[in-house]
Amino acid sequence: MENLDPISFEILKNSLISIAEEMGVVLRKSSFSPNIKERRDFSCALFNASGQLVAQAEHIPVHLGAMPYSVQAVLKEFKDDFSEGDDIILNDPYRGGTHLPDITMVSPIFFKERLIGFAANRAHHSDVGGVAPGSMSALSRDVNQEGIRIPPIKIWTRGKPNRQILDFVLLNVRTPDERLGDLRAQRAANLVGAKRLVELLKKSRSSTVEAGMDQLIDYSEELMLKRIQELPRKSSSAVDYLDDDGFGTTDIPVKVKVTIGPQSIAFDFSGSAKQVQGPLNAVYSVTLSAVYYVVRCVTDPSIPANAGCFKPIHVTAPSGTIVNAEPPAPVAGGNVETSTRIVDVTLKAFSSISPERVCAACQGTMNNVTIGGIDPRTGKYFTYYETIAGGFGARHSKDGVDGIHSHMTNTLNTPVEALESAYPLRIKKYELVRGSGGKGKFRGGLGIRRDTEVLAGESTVSLMGERQRHGPWGLSGAMSGSPGAYGIVRRNLITGLSSKTTLTANSGDVLTVTTPGGGGYGASNRRMKDKMEKDRADGKT
Repeated sequence: MENLDPISFEILKNSLISIAEEMGVVLRKSSFSPNIKERRDFSCALFNASGQLVAQAEHIPVHLGAMPYSVQAVLKEFKDDFSEGDDIILNDPYRGGTHLPDITMVSPIFFKERLIGFAANRAHHSDVGGVAPGSMSALSRDVNQEGIRIPPIKIWTRGKPNRQILDFVLLNVRTPDERLGDLRAQRAANLVGAKRLVELLKKSRSSTVEAGMDQLIDYSEELMLKRIQELPRKSSSAVDYLDDDGFGTTDIPVKVKVTIGPQSIAFDFSGSAKQVQGPLNAVYSVTLSAVYYVVRCVTDPSIPANAGCFKPIHVTAPSGTIVNAEPPAPVAGGNVETSTRIVDVTLKAFSSISPERVCAACQGTMNNVTIGGIDPRTGKYFTYYETIAGGFGARHSKDGVDGIHSHMTNTLNTPVEALESAYPLRIKKYELVRGSGGKGKFRGGLGIRRDTEVLAGESTVSLMGERQRHGPWGLSGAMSGSPGAYGIVRRNLITGLSSKTTLTANSGDVLTVTTPGGGGYGASNRRMKDKMEKDRADGKT
């Protein structure tokens, strides 16, 4: 097949990316849960007929690097058994998933009765069963305690719902109406993706579009190779630590050696901890997502993210370790916490290779908060899930950003008005934490304090976070950011909570979450006097 001319290629490239972006708009607007509608905890992408990633929207990094492995699992399971109107779901972390609340939907796209590609999306459902509401228990010892585990299965066949499968899934979750609404929203997103791709095929010959898809993959690979060749030919190793697994294992090492070759970058995680008892284990696809994200950060984020972009990246992660867990290890926190630490340690290694391309450590945790119980307003079960932002690490020429989600999560906060409307909860305090950013020539971003009052009786609260033993590290002589802390206020008395815990809260109890600040960059005695004065005036130090 001949390559498209530059103008036609650019039009096709942006058309494919815009399809993925429109899928995201449809999913967000038609979803039921605040977690998807408000926080935007979802991702959308297009794949070619062989299951290679062609185009994606800029959604959630931890989803997008892993989703191709779920698509491959679908292809392996069904081979050629696809029909127009099929929608396949799965959430198995050991088949390309991340953790059980992330349900992936893959839909084949046909044009003139020929399979032309797949629309796929992944959305975080606020409950998929398991021992704790929200399916994010910090004290799970087994993946089967974390929720219902779904292999690749057709939930819609030729446009008709598979009622037995739908009933089976909905009977095993606490909020079935919300889950059904979100699954239908995922299907609607894929239907729009298929419709738009077919419209594109009608405007051009199908062979032209397919050739353009292949050309786009090759184009990304060429750009990535060019950027790799601009990096110094060096190797660098680093180690960082997870606080604990919730069962007494502390300072859990994540190690990496990064080697820049002439046409590739190799990442070797040998020496990382064995998989642990608690739910901090990351599956291989999550580790790949974290590595892919870092490579894009230190090379060129504008390179179209597709299969070609990732071809020059080689990752070694020994099986049975915290970065490549084997079943039945629990994995709920591997997706949200260990993925973040993999980013941290990989950036730390790159700081010795190309320091101007690397920021200091960001907050290094997603501060997962899950609250579930009976809503006294409706008498029905509710499950609330949120990740809470913190400080972004300083860069070689800029201060860190205050109170923002960083790295592997690209979500928003749930607006207070939406949260209080949807759940029996009240936000009592929501503020930046003064002085929490690491001091340096460039200051780390500030963490957040968020206090949430529970208005329902006997609600289950699950917390899962990190960076409470050691604050996020600074670079080039700068200070670390402040560690985070959790607590609960009862009858005006505050009790500290561990970073991984499940407890019962009663009406009137207030959960307080203080998130870490980002690390600084450069020696603090080199910070300009006017910036120091502005920090004091703005209440940041």
